[in-house]
Amino acid sequence: MAKPGPISAKPLSVLLSDVFSDAYAKQGFAARELVTRWAEIAGSEIAAHSEPLKMQWPRPVEGQPQEPATLVLRVEGPVALEIQHSSDVILQRVNRFFGWSAVGRLALRQAPLSRRNRPAPPRAPDPKSVAKVAETLSAVEDEELRAALARLGASIKRN
Repeated sequence: MAKPGPISAKPLSVLLSDVFSDAYAKQGFAARELVTRWAEIAGSEIAAHSEPLKMQWPRPVEGQPQEPATLVLRVEGPVALEIQHSSDVILQRVNRFFGWSAVGRLALRQAPLSRRNRPAPPRAPDPKSVAKVAETLSAVEDEELRAALARLGASIKRN
C-alpha cells in the first residue's frame, strides 16, 4: 500500500479565486487587486477614507479606440472634497498600477465605508517585563530562543 503524500494547505483566496473573480467582474473590475490592494495603490491617507465600488466601462464604438473607464469610489462625506481635489494623483496611481490608461475619471459616492477598521497591531511588551521573564529562563541555552520566549512570556503576562 502506498504511503499518502504530504498534505499541503492551500490559502482560502486560492480556493475561492474563481468565485471572487466573477463577483469583481460583475462590478467592472478586470482584476480584484484594485480592491484588495487599494491601500498600496492609492496611498494610506486616501485609502483610509475611500474604497473602490466599481469601474464603469463605456460601450465600445466600432472603429474607435476604447475609451478609459470611470472608477467609482465610495468616500466618507467630510473627506470627499479633499479626495476630489486629489483625483489627478489617484488617477495617476491607478493607471500606474494597471500599466496603461485604464481609468480616465473618478466618480465619487458619499457613503459610509463598508469595511471595518482593522485592529491595531499588538504593541511590543515592556523591556523591563521581558528582562524579568528572561531571568527565569536560565535553563534555555539558545540566546535567540530565550529572547523569543521572554517576549512571549511578557506578552502573556500583560494580557
